[in-house]
Amino acid sequence: MLVAAAVCPCPPLLVPEVAAGAAPELDAARAACSDALAVLAAARPDLLHVVGPAEKTGRGPYPEGARGSFGGFGVDVTVRLGRAGVAAPSAPGLPTSLAVAAWLLERTGWAAAPVAGLGVGEPLPVERCLEVGRELGAQAERVALLVMGDASACRTLKAPGYLDERAAPFDAEVARALGTADLAAIKALDAGLAQELKAAGRTSWQVLAGAAEGAGLSGALLYEDAPYGVGYVVATWS
Repeated sequence: MLVAAAVCPCPPLLVPEVAAGAAPELDAARAACSDALAVLAAARPDLLHVVGPAEKTGRGPYPEGARGSFGGFGVDVTVRLGRAGVAAPSAPGLPTSLAVAAWLLERTGWAAAPVAGLGVGEPLPVERCLEVGRELGAQAERVALLVMGDASACRTLKAPGYLDERAAPFDAEVARALGTADLAAIKALDAGLAQELKAAGRTSWQVLAGAAEGAGLSGALLYEDAPYGVGYVVATWS
């Protein structure tokens, strides 16, 4: 059963070496992510699932110890998923969202439970997302989820998806739903609209909603902002 969850954004810019001189601009987001991971550790899970958006060819699953790299962003930074000292030399490389999650786990010294990773594709239908979540939540007596994903990328003229007036209200509803653990609202997120607004976190959030069915968790919103015109949300469920 799901006992705790942390929702974090997954821009490579969270990694200071990638952000370079702009790194301080996301200090508040990094701090909120660290606080969210502390909630996961405090829940004493038997297993941590890390879920994040991925292309068709990079969905995994990924075992603990799988490696990721930020070399594609011009920096020599590599990460390993999960606890220190666990190796998975034959595992495929992590997609970017899970590499960011691995970096967050390394940064906070995660040692609370074994870790497994799963990438979810943006086109995945709502019902399938919920099914995946139910399957993950049933894999141990005490399961935690680290859920990676960004909201819209259309909040400003300079945003990756340009300005779309639908983006701000969409992101506000996402932040409200994640911050209150509103399962019905998360399940009701429009997949087509999310895709138009380049909100890559939709599938991950709906996997979380499936895993949380019957768990009776409460939510807390730790961070919500749109630097660079992209919506970032940090929330915890416990």
